[in-house]
Amino acid sequence: MSSTSISAEIIDRFTAIVGERYALRSEADLAPHLIENRGLYHGSSPLLLKPGSVGEVSAIMKLATETGTAIVPQTGNTGLVGGQTPREGKADIILSLERMNKIRDVDPVANVLIADGGAILAEVQKAAEAHGRLFPLSLGSEGSCRIGGNLSTNAGGTAVLAYGNMRQLCLGLEVVLPTGEIWDGLRRLKKDNTGYDLRDLFIGAEGTLGIITGAVLKLFPQPLGHQVAFAGLSSVEDALAFFNLASSLCGASLTGFELMPRFGVEITVRHIDGVRDPLETPHDWYVLIDISTSDSAETAERMMNAVLEQGFEAGLVQDAAIAASVAQQKALWHMRESMSDAQKPEGGSIKHDVSVPVSKVPDFMREAGEAVLAAMPGARICAFGHMGDGNIHYNISQPVGADKDAFIARWHEMNHIVHALVLAHGGSISAEHGIGQLKRDELASIRPAIEMELMRRIKRAFDPAGIMNPDKVVSL
Repeated sequence: MSSTSISAEIIDRFTAIVGERYALRSEADLAPHLIENRGLYHGSSPLLLKPGSVGEVSAIMKLATETGTAIVPQTGNTGLVGGQTPREGKADIILSLERMNKIRDVDPVANVLIADGGAILAEVQKAAEAHGRLFPLSLGSEGSCRIGGNLSTNAGGTAVLAYGNMRQLCLGLEVVLPTGEIWDGLRRLKKDNTGYDLRDLFIGAEGTLGIITGAVLKLFPQPLGHQVAFAGLSSVEDALAFFNLASSLCGASLTGFELMPRFGVEITVRHIDGVRDPLETPHDWYVLIDISTSDSAETAERMMNAVLEQGFEAGLVQDAAIAASVAQQKALWHMRESMSDAQKPEGGSIKHDVSVPVSKVPDFMREAGEAVLAAMPGARICAFGHMGDGNIHYNISQPVGADKDAFIARWHEMNHIVHALVLAHGGSISAEHGIGQLKRDELASIRPAIEMELMRRIKRAFDPAGIMNPDKVVSL
């Protein structure tokens, strides 16, 4: 597990399983797989394997256990906490599910879809749509992220409010264990009360317990009515009151309620091609409201009009724009989904993926803003996210003219400030990105000792050789 090198003989044995074509060894081929999306982690590896079947994954894991070789699963390499990145200075082998990307079956009557672990999320969405169904997980990286990674990080996205995260969107799994054993849990049942729910152990485990090679995913009827609006407000308190109003009027038809600050809108308009401010005058805060209905477009339109009218009457909404076409709906969502990328041209950005109880969002935002600016005057806060489920991406852009390296060097200091307030409000330091390498040590410091020990016991039970994505989530 801790080896810094692998013998040529062992590398040849791994290569023989997948064939020379699918065993990458050159620096140029390996380079894109060694760095995490934000550039925070850069690992090392002598070999990347691209198996084409569950049997080949099983053979790889059997050999890894036999030889004590660490394996790092990787799907779309879009993770943001270093969970998919091999360790620096070690000889971890990367196992990519890129070739295992098929849609195995779509059953529109049962509302399920079975996909390989390497299936791209956007392709799963298209396959469901071709059968008149919806797979609701939606992420900014959906064109490149893959189902195995989505499940391994328990991805959330923009539709959790109505549909839940990946844990709620999955019925069954196929998993190759570190020992090479294969668990076929591809059950399509919504009710199965037969013992421990093994599925939930692997979802969110970030590849530390096994490799998800297949999944049964829940589908939903395609909405017949869809409406999107963008509203300007004066405060986060007003946004919370407006969310309560919208929830009361729309119920389950409220499928998205996203919060954005003025600074976030400004930089997105400035740096992302095709994005414009939908409102004539600036506002301190904005919300994007998404309504989907099962009966008709007219119902969605009436619902949105009622939400906005009552928001105006209550003094919560200052201005609003309703999308007049599908293209405009996509444009509004594009603004929201591009907000993180828009921070890059502004210099360094210290990120936080946190959640607090929805009712505590205004208090957290106010207290965090005060604490961050007291520690770093001039910092520019870009806090946005899923207001409806309390998940805030509390990002901090460097002060204008600041040295980027010096700013990034204060990453953990800023994390400590923000996370302390998150925990004080009964929240979580990781809402949807996972733990990976970035938050592993912090997790151990904030969770009760018995909770960490139970996690270690689970890890040891599934991975006795300690070769499955080591030093991620928990350390043994």
